[in-house]
Amino acid sequence: MPQLPDDLDAVAVRTWCSLALEALGRERAEIDAINVYPIADGDTGTNLYLTVESAAAAVEAVFAAHETGTSAPATADAVRAMAHGALIGARGNSGTILAQLLRGMAGVLADAGDAAHLRLALTSAADAARQAVARPVEGTVLTVAAAAAEAARGEEGEDPDLRAVVTAAYEGARAALARTPEQLAVLGRAGVVDAGGRGLVAVLGALVETVTGQAPVRGPRTASGNTAKAPVTVDGGSVVGLPVGGTPVEGVTAGGVAAGSLPAEGPLDCPEDGGAGPAFEVIYLLEARDEQVARLRTRLDALGDSLVVVGGDGLWHVHVHVDDAGAAVEAGVEAGRPYRIRITHFATESGHDVRVQAEPAQRAVVVVVPGDGLAGLCTEAGATTVIARPGEPPASGELVEAIRRAHAREVVLLPNDAALRHTAAAAAEQARTEGVRVALVPTRAAVQGIAALAVHEPDRGFDEDVVAMTAAAGATRYAELAVAERQSWTMAGICQAGDILGLIDGDVAVIGSDVPHTARTVLDRMLAAGGELVTLVLGEDVPDALADALEEHVREGHLAVDTVVYRGGHQRAPLLIGVE
Repeated sequence: MPQLPDDLDAVAVRTWCSLALEALGRERAEIDAINVYPIADGDTGTNLYLTVESAAAAVEAVFAAHETGTSAPATADAVRAMAHGALIGARGNSGTILAQLLRGMAGVLADAGDAAHLRLALTSAADAARQAVARPVEGTVLTVAAAAAEAARGEEGEDPDLRAVVTAAYEGARAALARTPEQLAVLGRAGVVDAGGRGLVAVLGALVETVTGQAPVRGPRTASGNTAKAPVTVDGGSVVGLPVGGTPVEGVTAGGVAAGSLPAEGPLDCPEDGGAGPAFEVIYLLEARDEQVARLRTRLDALGDSLVVVGGDGLWHVHVHVDDAGAAVEAGVEAGRPYRIRITHFATESGHDVRVQAEPAQRAVVVVVPGDGLAGLCTEAGATTVIARPGEPPASGELVEAIRRAHAREVVLLPNDAALRHTAAAAAEQARTEGVRVALVPTRAAVQGIAALAVHEPDRGFDEDVVAMTAAAGATRYAELAVAERQSWTMAGICQAGDILGLIDGDVAVIGSDVPHTARTVLDRMLAAGGELVTLVLGEDVPDALADALEEHVREGHLAVDTVVYRGGHQRAPLLIGVE
């Protein structure tokens, strides 16, 4: 049996993220089924799962960076990675609030992970989440978070114990969850507890298991403290307290609220009542200063509802429901630099919300690219793109979302990174369960993806197309230049911090002092085995003169080889090279 932690160190944070992801994976469909507030679109469980998946991936990346060391990462590094991962991967209203809860906890736990700090962290989380929501409503995840923090504080002067604190927080959250139908009318009418609150209970339950070694009793509690297994009477009506992990309640179908369980009409902007709301959900990440974000909040609050803005230190996650999606995005442009913009259209029908889409295309390509420049190139070629920004690899949920956005019966997925192999496989499997035929071409670099996309022909048979794209990718050798961050051993010898590394097919093959010389050496080694076409993808700060010099170098030494040059924009590597 693994040793139980005395405080929330980096290993405990890693375990917590893993267990929370497992818990939300088990309960995702059931949480989706009770999602009636603020929009009855049946995706709260999925959004929470994808948010935690991104948080867990960020923590794993921190541990991967320490694989060669003898000790685990610092607690501060782990909790900050968890919060940052949740921020960049947050989905929907519930996921955005959860990201702020984790950020609030991280701000305290970065100092220490003992019981006293955990108490403060839970309070900080609840306060931060409430401040992030433009119009807080009781009976939601905000209420559950506040109850967890209150229960964790314990008695005045009591000496805190980590296991007692996490257990108290969990029990307080369960009790608050059972009371949510009394506080929010739409929940009472539907006979369900708040979906976001139920997700938070699952996350806190994972924390209990992390600290105590035992999974907690699952299920919301009544105000008196008993597990709510039977219907609870509220205001003279019968409200079912849905056990966490139990079956959907009466009046709720697998896809959301059954027709007739909610009123057919309601005011246009009345989220407290669960009525019909704005037509679009707009979400984006935003690079902006604090004072700009304050003005953005005011403008977006006037445009719509369900406004949640979370983050800080120059990076923010914005979520809002509006009728004018363009105005919401323009407000972000005026405040700073929005990216990863996602707009979902809602259409009100029979009192609940459904997504409206056109007839799907027969085939599409989804490609992961390392920068804005290649994203534009691939989009022009007809592909749906996902940008993998430096230090922010996409989670499987983002790839699934891109497959859905492609809206096709058949999809070819190009991950363009060996590290994304398992992530892409998980996304493909998820999309297949939704009826999409997905083929994963195991491209390991962006230049292989470019080669595969160049031979894509949607009019030929699916299998034939996939084989041709796979062959083109496999025939493309790839390389990239990188800057060494520290002294280390490589396959090419010992490098020093600041050296330019030439990686061929993923391994360090050349150590140089400058980019031009290293690039020429890498090209010569790759072309020694032959080749017909060289592809150069230049980073944002690399001058055009380098491309001209490398083209001339190829012409002088290899007369029959052509060269094409693309601008990659803001990408991790200053130069990507492909030879096919």
